Amino acid sequence: MTKESKVITIDPDPLAPYAIAPGWRVGDLLFLSGQAAIDKAGNIIGADDFDQQMEQVFVNIDRVLAAGGSSRDKIVKVTIYLTDMGYFPQIVEARKRYFSAPYPADTIVEVKALAIPGLKVEIDVIATV
Repeated sequence: MTKESKVITIDPDPLAPYAIAPGWRVGDLLFLSGQAAIDKAGNIIGADDFDQQMEQVFVNIDRVLAAGGSSRDKIVKVTIYLTDMGYFPQIVEARKRYFSAPYPADTIVEVKALAIPGLKVEIDVIATV
């Protein structure tokens, strides 16, 4: 590690039991771990509700970004993992709700499953400070 690399910490940290850092600040960039619909206590939010899960994902993203000295409007890249590409139309709407132009670069992939049963979406981001 260099002096310009620093782990981002949050308290409480629902990712701690999984030995995952919420994110890293490297110079003027933040690299966030995938954020899912897990509240501060580690409980799944919206197990049967995709839109509720998306809302919680962005609550978590905003929380980690703030801890790293940034905000959602400074996100330059998102990677979205879906358990069902049928949610794609909702992702397009979510992009319009949670971002504004110019929109971040984006990759979206369908995965067989996420780490915890019941999760439908996970998003990792890269942001500037």
